[in-house]
Amino acid sequence: MFRRDFITSAATLAAGFSLGGRTLFGGVNVKGANDRIVLALVGCGGRGLSTIINCCKINKNVVIKTVCDVNTTKLAKAAREVEKNFKKRPETTTDMRTIFADKEVDAVWVATPEHWHALASIWAIQAGKDVYVEKNPTVNIWEGRKLVEAAQKHNRIVQVGFQNRSAPYGFTARDYIKSGKLGQIVTVKCYNLLDGGKFTEAPSRPVPKWLGDEGWDRWLGPAPARPYSPSIAVENGRGGWGNYWAYSGGGLADDASHVVDLARLVIGDPAHPKSVYCWGGNKVFGGKRETPEFQSIIYDFGDFSLSCDNACATGYMTKTPGKVRQDKRLFPTWRNNSTRTEIYGTKGLMFLGRHGGGWQVLGPKNEIVAEDGGVMPDREHQLNFIESLRTRKAPNGEVEQCHRSATLIHLGNIAYRVGNKHLLFDGKAEHFTNNEDANVLARGTYRKGYEIPEKV
Repeated sequence: MFRRDFITSAATLAAGFSLGGRTLFGGVNVKGANDRIVLALVGCGGRGLSTIINCCKINKNVVIKTVCDVNTTKLAKAAREVEKNFKKRPETTTDMRTIFADKEVDAVWVATPEHWHALASIWAIQAGKDVYVEKNPTVNIWEGRKLVEAAQKHNRIVQVGFQNRSAPYGFTARDYIKSGKLGQIVTVKCYNLLDGGKFTEAPSRPVPKWLGDEGWDRWLGPAPARPYSPSIAVENGRGGWGNYWAYSGGGLADDASHVVDLARLVIGDPAHPKSVYCWGGNKVFGGKRETPEFQSIIYDFGDFSLSCDNACATGYMTKTPGKVRQDKRLFPTWRNNSTRTEIYGTKGLMFLGRHGGGWQVLGPKNEIVAEDGGVMPDREHQLNFIESLRTRKAPNGEVEQCHRSATLIHLGNIAYRVGNKHLLFDGKAEHFTNNEDANVLARGTYRKGYEIPEKV
């Protein structure tokens, strides 16, 4: 089996081989600025490919050795793009174990669908690799804790793709709130109000040639076995896997997670909430998607509340325009900004943009009393990751805090899935105290051969 074969390989390496100048699972050598860092990409979609290429362009002596995808069309495209940008064709593989067993690879860039994020990251960590993993890093609460434990046990750097954690304007917003100028925080409102349409699943079909039977099995990975459907995975483009609980947390995990994570950052990264309530459903289009068309969630943090409204039925709302995202002098039109955060203090109201847009504070007379512009922080996040690999200092998107942000996503989805209920949560134990069905969802299930072990 896929998993068993990998454990054998990892155990052999752990017995004493050296990976990339480091002793596996032992001491770590700090790399100098002139030392080459070798990356490998797992998941060759548009986001993963573009970010790893840009990371190599803006950092000195960082190269891509191998690209991996079970979709052979995307794999070939990725190889061509890397060769086009760096004049050297990378190695290709449809089996991520090839990367984990390669002693020359220092870090793995995980940009698969969400249901693979935690497992691929843990396997990479167990093989002595550092990891950059895209959001949402997990599909349930339990595997998030396992990811944290793996990173800590094996002393690995894990940078989660919550890029706003490297945004300079996020730090100034946090400093402004910490100074007391906004007053006591009363409530925080996060919005992810996007457009969408009715979802209908296409009938199952034979597995296409660009995937093949083995490729489809590996695409499913830890998710339950099922026939191939073009509603889930497609040859070109993203596919519709975000409509299914087995592969994602829906729009809440895909986009709202960025908004919620930035909100947590600027208010000081609070611990888990005491409870969560969610209302949601497919009330607009009435489609058959599993992840809901609309959700309204509220979290109880004791001294304040945090809410999140997530929708795929509000096309009149607009994300921050690209022009604004790339110019620190410009700010969004907050009223119809689809991905804004509103932070209400006793002395003022802060509007906060995600992935650029900066922040502005309104005072008692509706005047702007403070502001700081900001641009898309991809560059800063990629620079910070490589700096962390060289210095072994914790990255901005360190795994513990990002797990806590991901947990807010899981809490909202679980409250919806058990019937739009109010759930009480023990943050220290990461356990629901009033609903065992919720605890089953928080734990998740894994297909044989693709399990995350209790001890990572």
